[in-house]
Amino acid sequence: MSSDQVRAPGPQPAGSRVEVLTPREVPLGGPRAMTVRRTLPQRARTLIGAWCFADHYGPDDVARTGGMDVPPHPHTGLQTVSWLFTGEIEHRDSLGVHAMVRPGELNLMTGGHGISHSEVSTPGTRILHGVQLWVALPAAHRHAPRDFRHHVPAPVSLDGGELRVFLGSLAGETSPVPTFTPLLGAELTLSPGARLSLPADIAFEHGVLVDQGEAHLDGVPLGPAELGYLPPGAATLEIHNPGPGPARLVLLGGEPFEEEIVMWWNFLAGSHEEIVLARQQWEDASERFGAVDGHDGFRLPAPGLPNARLAPRHNPRTSRPDSVPTSERPAMTDSAAPVVRRDDARHRYEILVAGEVAGFTAYRDRDGRRVFYHTVVDDAYAGQGLAGQLVTHALTDVRDNGGRIVPVCPYVKKFLTKHEEFADLADPVTPEILQWVRTLDGN
Repeated sequence: MSSDQVRAPGPQPAGSRVEVLTPREVPLGGPRAMTVRRTLPQRARTLIGAWCFADHYGPDDVARTGGMDVPPHPHTGLQTVSWLFTGEIEHRDSLGVHAMVRPGELNLMTGGHGISHSEVSTPGTRILHGVQLWVALPAAHRHAPRDFRHHVPAPVSLDGGELRVFLGSLAGETSPVPTFTPLLGAELTLSPGARLSLPADIAFEHGVLVDQGEAHLDGVPLGPAELGYLPPGAATLEIHNPGPGPARLVLLGGEPFEEEIVMWWNFLAGSHEEIVLARQQWEDASERFGAVDGHDGFRLPAPGLPNARLAPRHNPRTSRPDSVPTSERPAMTDSAAPVVRRDDARHRYEILVAGEVAGFTAYRDRDGRRVFYHTVVDDAYAGQGLAGQLVTHALTDVRDNGGRIVPVCPYVKKFLTKHEEFADLADPVTPEILQWVRTLDGN
C-alpha cells in the first residue's frame, strides 16, 4: 500500500473533519530486513502534535525475516517511543542504558543534542509486532541531554474496551513520564461492536492508528494500518468498532507543533546546516553521540546527503472545520504570517492573518496587574495554533514590561500549566477579582 496522500474517506457524517492517512511500505536499511508501514511523515501531514514519525510493523515472522537487528545509529532533536504488542527487543544506548522493550511497556529515549542506540529482537522472539514513534523536540529543548524513561501503564477497563495511557492524560489516567510539549499516547482495545466517547483536549489534534481490526473515528471508517486525523476543536473522540472481532488502536495527540523542522535520516534539526554538521560528527565518531557498549557489530554509516538543500517541513495550514466553505477559508501563506498587536483602546491583544483579526485575548489592568479574562479565535482559523501564538506574545509583552498577570481566562490558565517559563508571572485568581471581572463588558 502506498500513499503520501490523504485517502478519500467516502461519504462522511455531517460536520466530520476526519482525514484518513494511508501508509506506505518502507524497507528498512542495514541488516534489518523488516518492511514497515509508515504513516508519518508524509506529504499530506508532517506532524500530529509533536509526533513526527510513526512506523507500524508486524505481525512479523522472525524465522522468515530475521527480525530486528539495527546496529548503533544516531539521533538528534527528537525522542523515540517504542511500544510493542508482541515480541521483545533489546535496547542499548550511549547513556549506558540496557533495557528490554516488552508488550505494554513504554521505553522513551531522548536524543536531544545527540545519542546513539541499537535495537535487536531477542532470540526467544517468534513474532514481532509493534510501533516505533518519534517526537519532535521544540527549538528551546532541541539540545536536551540524553535521557531514558521506562514506564508500565496499568490497564484501565472501559465499558467495551481497555486503555493503556503511556504518555499524557486520558479518561482519568495520567502517565508520570514528562514530555517537552503537551502530548497524548495510548493503546486502546475495543470489544466487537463497542462504542466509546472519550473526553478530548480541544486544544489537541489527534490521530487514531488502527493496528488490528477496523474502527470508525467520528463516523469515518478506518482500515488496518490507516491513521485517522482529527484537527483541534473536538471535545470527545467518538470511536466505534463495527467488526466481529476486537480492534486495537494507538491514539496520538498534542497541541499543534508550530515550528518548522528539518528531518533527514535519524536527525531532526532547525536547518540544513545543522543536519550536515550532525551527519559529519556521526561519521567522525564524535563524542556528541557517545558509544554503545555490548552490541556485537558495526556502527550504521550515514547515507549520503542529497545534492539539493534539505527543505524544512511543516503541516498544511488549511485544515479547518468543514463548516466553513473552502472559498471562505483564509489561506495561511508565508506572506500572511500571523501578526500580534496590542490594542490598548480595546483592552486586548489581537492576532491578525492577512490583515484580518483572527482572534484576541482580552485584559484589564487592576492594581498593577494585567487580568486576562477571555480568549477567542474565530472558527474560520481553527486548527492553526493561533491561540498559543497569541497568548505567548501577550505574556512575553507583560514580562518585557516588568508586569504580572492574573489568569482568569481558562485558556490562559491552562496555557500556564504547560508553559512553565511563564508560570512566575501569575498571581492567584481571588474571589474579589472574579467578581470584578463579571462587571466588565457586560459579563
